[in-house]
Amino acid sequence: MGAPESSLVPPPSQWITRWTHLLAPACTVLDVACGSGRHSLWFARQGYQVTGLDRDVLAAQALGVQAQFICADLEAQPWPLTHLGRPSGFGAVVVTNYLWRPLLATVVQSVALGGVLLYETFAQGNETVGRPTRPDFLLRPGELLQVCDELQVVAYEHGFLDEPARFVQRIAAVRPQATHAQPQVPARHRLSCS
Repeated sequence: MGAPESSLVPPPSQWITRWTHLLAPACTVLDVACGSGRHSLWFARQGYQVTGLDRDVLAAQALGVQAQFICADLEAQPWPLTHLGRPSGFGAVVVTNYLWRPLLATVVQSVALGGVLLYETFAQGNETVGRPTRPDFLLRPGELLQVCDELQVVAYEHGFLDEPARFVQRIAAVRPQATHAQPQVPARHRLSCS
């Protein structure tokens, strides 16, 4: 008898699992460019309501995960998740190893009030150690900070990682609950789950 499909899936990114504690319990999670479904699987097992988007969702669907998978070519079709003409809001939006600059604003707009953006992908410098090498697929220094200017940044990194060798940029950011006009107690976003 073969191993279950989920045992063949790569583990989730340590960056993503590190910041999962920022999410509200059982909130909705959007896994953008979900690929093999490794993050969809992780969040579903943690009790979150997951929606995965990719142009090919067969591998993710084969996991048997209780999640909704939507087949969409994010680079050639309109954003598939809208409500009243705006991107639908999710309690968390997760993106790893994917960059399509025309969608960056839509990804950020998809984070609901109090929601979390967890983003990690390749950065400039990666062309010296492996793929991707095209500037179109490599974040410029500080680029995630710029696109997240309306969110509260909890953590940001830009640097080099080993095994496999790669340059990455990553961010964990939260959309504030209140507008700037409303007085509020500063949010306490813990830097660790302990």
